[in-house]
Amino acid sequence: MSNIDEAVLDVVFQDAHLLVVNKSPGWSVQPDRNGDRSLLQLVQAAHPHCAIGSPHRLDRPVSGLVVFALDSEALRGMDRLYREQQVAKSYLAVVEGATGQEGMLCHRLLHKGGSRKAETTGHGDGREVQLHYRTRMQGERYSLLEVEPQGGAFHQIRAQLAAAGHPIKGDVKYGARRGEKDRSIALHAWRLRFQHPISAKEVSLEAPVPNAGIWRALGVGG
Repeated sequence: MSNIDEAVLDVVFQDAHLLVVNKSPGWSVQPDRNGDRSLLQLVQAAHPHCAIGSPHRLDRPVSGLVVFALDSEALRGMDRLYREQQVAKSYLAVVEGATGQEGMLCHRLLHKGGSRKAETTGHGDGREVQLHYRTRMQGERYSLLEVEPQGGAFHQIRAQLAAAGHPIKGDVKYGARRGEKDRSIALHAWRLRFQHPISAKEVSLEAPVPNAGIWRALGVGG
C-alpha cells in the first residue's frame, strides 16, 4: 500500500475482524457510478487475503467513522447489529440558523427509486424516523449540534435537519445557502458504540472532525 493510501486510511480501530477508519469528506465508501477509487477498494488492497465488506454507508461529502469487516462472519454480525439498530451513533453537524438547546425531530421520509434525495411526507408510505439533537455551540449564523439518528433512513440527518429549517452548512442539495469548494458538508460521524460481533466486548470509538473550514473556525477541528 502506498503512503497516499496509508494517509487516506486514517485507522481508528483494528483487530483480526474489524477495521474502522476516519473518512475524509470527498471519498466514497463503496464504488459508485463516478468510477472514482473508493475506501473499500483501498482496504481490499491493504488486506488482499481478507473477505472485506462494509455494513453501512457514509455519504461522499460526509466525514467520520466507517466500519469495515475483514471476514464474512464479522460482516454478518455487523449487518445484524445495524439492521437491528444496536449500533449507537452520534454525529456532529453545523447547521444554518439558531436552534433550541435540545429536541427531537420526528418525520416520515420517502426515498423514491432513482431519486438522489429523501423527502418528508405526511403519508403512510414514508419511513418513520426520529432524530435527537443537542446544541453544543450557537452563533449568529450557525449552530453546532450533536445528533443521534434513529431509523437509519437514506439521507436521514440531512433531510430531517433541512425539514426543520436548519440545513447543514454546505448541503445545497437540501437547501443550504451555498456550497463548499471541496463539496463537503459539515456533517461528521463522530462516535460509534456497539458489541463486537465476534468477541462480544463493547467497542466505543470517537473520531476527530476535520481540522479545516467551519470546524477549525469553531475551534473544534481535530
